[in-house]
Amino acid sequence: MLRSLLIGVILCFTGSYALYDSSSDVVELTPSNFERLVTNSDEVWIVEFFAPWCGHCKNLVPEYKKAARALKGLVKVGAVDADQHKDLGQKYGVSGFPTIKIFTGSKHTPYQGQRTAEAFVDAAIKAAKEKAYDNLGKKASSSSDKSDVIELTESNFKEKVLDSDDLWLVEFFAPWCGHCKNLEPHWAKAATELKGKVKVGAVDATVHQALASRFQVQGYPTIKMFPSGKKTSDSAEDYNGGRTSSDIVAWALEKLADSLPPPEIVQVVDESTMKACSEKPLCVVSILPHILDCNAACRNQYISILTRLGDKYKNKMWGWVWAEAGSQLALEEALELGGFGYPAMAVVNAKKLKFSTLRGSFSETGINEFLRDLSFGRGQTAPVRGAEMPKISTTDPWDGKDGELPPEEDIDLSDVDLEKDEL
Repeated sequence: MLRSLLIGVILCFTGSYALYDSSSDVVELTPSNFERLVTNSDEVWIVEFFAPWCGHCKNLVPEYKKAARALKGLVKVGAVDADQHKDLGQKYGVSGFPTIKIFTGSKHTPYQGQRTAEAFVDAAIKAAKEKAYDNLGKKASSSSDKSDVIELTESNFKEKVLDSDDLWLVEFFAPWCGHCKNLEPHWAKAATELKGKVKVGAVDATVHQALASRFQVQGYPTIKMFPSGKKTSDSAEDYNGGRTSSDIVAWALEKLADSLPPPEIVQVVDESTMKACSEKPLCVVSILPHILDCNAACRNQYISILTRLGDKYKNKMWGWVWAEAGSQLALEEALELGGFGYPAMAVVNAKKLKFSTLRGSFSETGINEFLRDLSFGRGQTAPVRGAEMPKISTTDPWDGKDGELPPEEDIDLSDVDLEKDEL
């Protein structure tokens, strides 16, 4: 009876501490075989350093086993009980569990991706590809479908997020969390759509627990917004929008618009000033009357209208430019402006070489209706004349003053004999 009880206790003890059994495709690594199988090998290995009592390690087991099965014959997958073999864990800088590293011979790099079978496979195949190209003496090309979600860790969070001037959306996730997995494709799509406007990142909160705790993360996924400009730990704001990519993008752009100053209304005086058009998704081009036809007060009134509308539509990240009538004739011709008088307006997509012309009144209401329709994808477009953006003439910028007529020339009539012209 005592013997049976003792055997039961031993089985219970060993069963609770063995995360990977012999039927698994995960290879058990120990100090006695690690050097022979891993560091002295020509094969690529993905190795987990775990502690049997670690909850996150236990949660990882199904995904890690799945990855091992998928990678069989391609990349080796192993695991080290770093609680039992502490010296081996310390040799490779293991300070928490689970720690995952990718080995290519004696060279090893930390794995910092998501804790899913797919992510493990991607990282392992990438390492194998790099090794193969290295054998060819070439550098492996980067994947064209790489996610635009930026991986954030305790070591780079301050530099990338808190010390940056960008607005950030940051997801704190757990690899085993079902809701996190459902969010992942939407998060990746939103990151791509927001590229160049809002930075989108992700933190594995099961690995970077101190970082998650710092921002009061209590469930997964938790999304935090870090505003533009100078930030502190207290700057974080909870995300309270929907979980589709369109919801995320709309929420982020609204927050971005709140933090942005109105766009500058740039006068087109040379090629460099047209960058406000070429570098934006759309550009609002206004041709204002000549200063002799519309004095400084008149012109400033038009520019004020454009400034207010620029502020209203600033979340669109459009460019806003203006030119004096007659100063940029090639631009007017390319966008078919000026035929019905001044002021006139067109919105141009410089990349697609398409534009749409304001047909209503050049008033705040008229322009707003025109821009609102464009923002919803309505309105007629036409190709830019000449099939390319026009050359910009170099002119003097407006000095903010009223125009002056050129001085009249004094004509000397003293030598004219008027009597000879008399009949």
